[in-house]
Amino acid sequence: MNDPERTMLLSVHPRFATAILAGTKTVEVRRQRVAAPPGTPVLLYATAPTMAIVGLARIASVQVASPREIWSASRTEAGISRREYDAYMSGALRASGLSLEAPVAFESPVPLAALRSAGSFHPPQSYRYLTGEDLQKVLVAAPDGGAALCNTLSELVRV
Repeated sequence: MNDPERTMLLSVHPRFATAILAGTKTVEVRRQRVAAPPGTPVLLYATAPTMAIVGLARIASVQVASPREIWSASRTEAGISRREYDAYMSGALRASGLSLEAPVAFESPVPLAALRSAGSFHPPQSYRYLTGEDLQKVLVAAPDGGAALCNTLSELVRV
């Protein structure tokens, strides 16, 4: 069973969330060092215009290196063009490549408005770890019928 405080909420553009959930993007790149052990659950928050938690994956591994090394290791799995990557990494000295596995798309995404109606909720600029209380808010905000979401989150918060 996972420690709920080690569940990550990762903000990604909607096209990347779709690609991760489809299994065509298996590496998410970040400008900063990300320290997360293999098996860490990652809730995917799709940014505007979607503005909802749309699915979940697990971290298989994290590579921290120079942006050039991360590109060399992950260019075919990152789902981003070299031009986009270089623009995103401009000025960064270190980068992280999060290898993701076991993606699950939620049949009923959890919209930001519903998350906020369940209590104070702020999606991260990049990523953050969620507390057990945060996960409870996500469960409360989940639309009816979100079986994959509810089963996964119930396991995480040990409900």
